[in-house]
Amino acid sequence: MSRMLRKLQRAFFPGIQGEGDGAQVRRIIGGREVRNLDPFLMLDHAEVHKPHGFPDHPHRGFETVSYILEGVSKHEDFKGHSGEIHAGGIQWMTAGRGIVHSEAPVSDRIVGLQLWVNLKSTDKLCEPFYQEKSNELLSKAHTDGIDITIIAGQSLGIRADTITKTPITYIDISMQKGAIFQQEVENNWNAFVYILKGKIKVDDTELNECQAGIFNKEGNLVVFEALDASRFVFFAGRPIGEKIVQYGPFVMNQESEIDQAMRDYSMGINGFEGARTWKSRISRER
Repeated sequence: MSRMLRKLQRAFFPGIQGEGDGAQVRRIIGGREVRNLDPFLMLDHAEVHKPHGFPDHPHRGFETVSYILEGVSKHEDFKGHSGEIHAGGIQWMTAGRGIVHSEAPVSDRIVGLQLWVNLKSTDKLCEPFYQEKSNELLSKAHTDGIDITIIAGQSLGIRADTITKTPITYIDISMQKGAIFQQEVENNWNAFVYILKGKIKVDDTELNECQAGIFNKEGNLVVFEALDASRFVFFAGRPIGEKIVQYGPFVMNQESEIDQAMRDYSMGINGFEGARTWKSRISRER
């Protein structure tokens, strides 16, 4: 198969905004710059200090992927599931028909990424489930001057074992200055990159710390050159191609389905049984 380089369509610095109870986030996807990038609904680069966090709140119709970069976070949901995510670990939560949960720092400060991945209409009301992995259990790949953590998809011939209802690639790349990295990507998948540290060059464009770049959809290869010691995350996903109707934490295909989600949540039915009376320990301890 011939290789065709992806072109960088645009680059931007996402703005900082408040979220939850006292959290500060850079909203790369899902904000003013990029409303959504099918199948990606949102990406936040978040910093949270005690005693702030994300109090009890619901989700329906999509998946959330929490990746902790610094510190330790705890979480709890209304079905009795709880735990901690340490630096370098992930929680992949398929909300499906309904989850109510809470998230807060254990350490004084946490820094992390939260990604929202849309689900196709036939998966939106699936039973919720979790995938949780410590840093040691995530797939890794290495080559000269390059270290990669593969959260979903594959890189350098290594494939993550994460189950992805919506096919995506999610990799965390650290590069020494002067290193060059090539990543294969499916043609016509949407793709973007976000710089956590340092400076890289993509398609003759320099991208700096806290800057994002959106690729066009034609091509099956992206090439990154590290101009400084750098760390960045790369995402690619197969577009679902369905109408997106979102109201806060509910993402469906029709307005009527959003109305139904709100009724189900308020009445505690159809996946939200017990939601009206549940209060997390995290919220009670605040």
